[in-house]
Amino acid sequence: MSTITPDVRSAMLAAAERLLADSPDRDIATRAVCEAVGVTQPVLYRLFGDKNGLLDALADDGLRRYAEHKGRQPQTGDPVADLRAGWDDHMEFARRNPALYHLMFAPRPRSHAQARRQIMDLLEAALLRCSAIGALRVSPSVAAQIILPANVGLALSLIAQPSLFADPDLSVRMREAVFGAVLTEPAAPEEGDPVPAAALRLRSQLAVSGTSALEPAETALLDRWLERLASRGSVGR
Repeated sequence: MSTITPDVRSAMLAAAERLLADSPDRDIATRAVCEAVGVTQPVLYRLFGDKNGLLDALADDGLRRYAEHKGRQPQTGDPVADLRAGWDDHMEFARRNPALYHLMFAPRPRSHAQARRQIMDLLEAALLRCSAIGALRVSPSVAAQIILPANVGLALSLIAQPSLFADPDLSVRMREAVFGAVLTEPAAPEEGDPVPAAALRLRSQLAVSGTSALEPAETALLDRWLERLASRGSVGR
């Protein structure tokens, strides 16, 4: 019986990725993966269950590397510029890794890969920074549900039919059209801690217009919290 170690698993994933990249129809044979690593097919079945499990593992491994790459990207003081850079970087990842990207994002029957959910989380984190400066007209989760499918759809289209989408400015045009639906001009930057001023604005707005989203007791509690947050801005004055 072959000894199964983390190195064996990593070697099988690497072999599967190489074979996938070389495959014209983006499919692989489990026998070829095993032969490339020098193990028997039962080893593959014990590690991944079946070919679909192997492909799921490869998609998630691609996500892990993508997330690590994203984590190394520096954040600037301009979250909107970082968001645009994130779109462009996503497209570049697809261009450099077309077979792997297709595996990660093209629908596959019975797939249990977690790639899309984790990349959505990364995008929502970037959008939360935009929301914090008043540059988002919808919630981060709604914005992510608009941006990611557009980003992925364009990348898959460019991978599948590059000659049909040959405009070198297409990605920028698409990016700006999509971002225009979710972004707005950010609020003017404030000196010092921005929380007290934001709390004061929200408290005042609620006092003027009220809200039907909360029970009276909840509204009173929120008002007390906002009052305490707003009062921080007057400490030491």
